[in-house]
Amino acid sequence: MFSIGDFARHGRVSARMLRHYDAIGLLRPAHTDPFSGYRYYTAAQLARLNRVVALKDLGFTLQQVQEILEERVTTDELRGMLRLRQAELESAMAAAAARLAQVEARLRSIESEGHMPTQDVMIKSTPAVRVAELTAVAAGYGPEHIGPVISPLYDELFRRLKAAGVTPTGPGIAYYEDAPEGDGSILVHAGCTVAADQQPGQDFEIVDLPAVERAATIVHRGPMDAIMPTAQNLAHWIDAGGHSSAGYAREVYLECPPDKEKWVTELQEPLA
Repeated sequence: MFSIGDFARHGRVSARMLRHYDAIGLLRPAHTDPFSGYRYYTAAQLARLNRVVALKDLGFTLQQVQEILEERVTTDELRGMLRLRQAELESAMAAAAARLAQVEARLRSIESEGHMPTQDVMIKSTPAVRVAELTAVAAGYGPEHIGPVISPLYDELFRRLKAAGVTPTGPGIAYYEDAPEGDGSILVHAGCTVAADQQPGQDFEIVDLPAVERAATIVHRGPMDAIMPTAQNLAHWIDAGGHSSAGYAREVYLECPPDKEKWVTELQEPLA
């Protein structure tokens, strides 16, 4: 089982949202500790969470979402709802189009329910690595929050590295942690492998990322705004194997051609 924090991370939602869904009976924890009150969830509950978020992003109220789920809406019906909503939003702002991309990612996860990951998941150790990085805060861990923050960070990082005469020696590596404010926001680290030392006056940080003794890894092919099915496949694999997550997954950008459909990214999630 996952703690509420781990389940929120795998579902790309906030723990506050999960507590609200519990309070209104929309998504109850699989188990609540009677002494501590801590909530625990299973990977199987990602299926219901995906439906809740997809329907909410399609414009339904939470009460309507609950009524629809009680009627056991099918994937085909969800797909039909998406098409109707998509027709309405095609002429709307670019932000609405970005939201649809996340709905599509949720639907891909729904459509893959009941199937074991088609990608190969491996447990391996990862060596320590030195990166040059810039950081910024995103409002949440969902792709709709991370994407608009991390892309400009990388553009600026590569500009600063070039100005400093520092040449990357390996792939880009992004990693994440909870922001100190404790409001569900995420500290985004956009890094790139280097062999340089920190120099006075540099407008980026040189950081040595520690080795990870045991990490569950999976390769994602395609754009990062479609990462959800791959990331949740990894969550199912971790849960099915009785493993425990030890934090946010690193993203190692192995291949980043101009066509984002051809991107190759390895997710490395540390295991306890």
